[in-house]
Amino acid sequence: PDTPVTQRILVENFERIALFDEYTLRGGRFVAQETPSRLRRWVDPVRIQPSFGASVDAETRATDIAILAAYSQRLAQVSRHPIRQVSSGGNFHVLYLNRDEQRGAAPLLRQLWPDIGEATIRAITSLPRFTFCSVFSFSSPVEPSTYVAAIAIIRTEHPDLLRRSCIHEEVAQGLGLPNDSAFARPSIFNDDEEFALLTTHDELLLRILYDPRLSPGMQPDQARPILRVIAQGLVAGPG
Repeated sequence: PDTPVTQRILVENFERIALFDEYTLRGGRFVAQETPSRLRRWVDPVRIQPSFGASVDAETRATDIAILAAYSQRLAQVSRHPIRQVSSGGNFHVLYLNRDEQRGAAPLLRQLWPDIGEATIRAITSLPRFTFCSVFSFSSPVEPSTYVAAIAIIRTEHPDLLRRSCIHEEVAQGLGLPNDSAFARPSIFNDDEEFALLTTHDELLLRILYDPRLSPGMQPDQARPILRVIAQGLVAGPG
């Protein structure tokens, strides 16, 4: 109740989260720098496949698989894009690894996505201890604004709620909401960590992202008039 979302706020938050990047590649390394971007999303169905390091026991695996399956169904409902969990043949890989397994993950990463670059492998295998989780999405070589694969890293040392929070944020980001915003509230796309799990506001962002009136590759100025129209249909009251 203390975090109302107006049409104007929804449009502004979508622009910041979907049309700006949190990191940029510089000198072969990913550097934290917010930069304007284009709208990117999946066109093909998303097949989310969990994989576990040897350190994860059977009970924890079963719990995390169930959480990811239920979340996949929710994302499909709110985005209206085909999204489902699979046990093989995935194109969105969620890797549950401890720190040592993460450091030695290069062969697995190359197996999952043969086109992965060395800079991305270094970024994943050297994620610092204080980074709870992360996601890397990969675009089509012929359609750079269309995602065709993604890899999310979930650190298994974390408590249950933190792992679940990582799943909610990283998988949603890997669908095309790559940035965070200090002004987005209530939202998991805010580094203050006030909200651990996907909110109604975030569901609206996903609904906008996969609205057919938008197209991959749109820049903020192109998308803004359409965003206003979409927001009017999602949020009641004045902008």
